[in-house]
Amino acid sequence: MKEEIKAPVPPFSYEEAVQKVRMAENAWNSKDANKISFAYTKDSQWRNRDLFINGRDEIVEFLENKFAKEKEYRLCKELWAYTENKIAVRFAYEWKDENNQWYRSYGNENWEFAKNGLMQKRFACINDLKIDAKDRKLNWEGNSRPEKFPSLSDLNL
Repeated sequence: MKEEIKAPVPPFSYEEAVQKVRMAENAWNSKDANKISFAYTKDSQWRNRDLFINGRDEIVEFLENKFAKEKEYRLCKELWAYTENKIAVRFAYEWKDENNQWYRSYGNENWEFAKNGLMQKRFACINDLKIDAKDRKLNWEGNSRPEKFPSLSDLNL
């Protein structure tokens, strides 16, 4: 069986770390749980808020439940720091619940990558803030943030 590879692979340059962040953002904005799961090792370990998630099957289940709950999900990520095989990001995403209450969720993630470029560990800390629809900032059309759409820093998020 051929080894899975998800370029760029460690050790990361600054440009490659930025690329990994944008690739992750685009994948999550697709809301395709199966597609997203292939960026992670088969035995990937996550901590997401108070949940501990292990392996692709659990990742897919978690993401399917997340996207069913969080309607009109829009995510923006920004590189915070990186080393040879680790990347830290900060992010914000907006979504609404079944009662049409909007939220902006803020957080940071620490990622560790295997030699083949797949993420083997993901630790996320996230806080939710209720917002009014008029206060949304991540309101582009489609499933990916346009290249010229402002960054988190530009939006003062």
